[in-house]
Amino acid sequence: VQLQASGGGLVLAGDSLRLSCDASGRSLYSYKMAWFRQAPGKERVFVGAISRSGGTTSYADSVKGRFTISRDNTKNTVYLDLNSVSREDTAVYYCAADRTNTQYLFTAVNDYASWGQGTLVTVSS
Repeated sequence: VQLQASGGGLVLAGDSLRLSCDASGRSLYSYKMAWFRQAPGKERVFVGAISRSGGTTSYADSVKGRFTISRDNTKNTVYLDLNSVSREDTAVYYCAADRTNTQYLFTAVNDYASWGQGTLVTVSS
């Protein structure tokens, strides 16, 4: 599957933003999906994940209650809604796909085989 992330940009602290991840090549329903982010000079870290049906989600503590991951399998797209952003949310955001046959939503970078190119979110105060 090929993934294309978009929607990043420059926003003010407290603003909201929606990121999209469009998939091509295979049906997105075959994959559990996740978002990761990488701040300048730091490692790539887990943000959130969603099950194939969208019925189950998981979030990093740092974004829980502010970010929402969702998906529309009919559009082959996964979304990440960012609310109440702060400067600490500045990062390149990546979407990733996991096709393993398990219900578990992985949080490690190495558990995801397919990655999008990333979209930059910059939060200014």
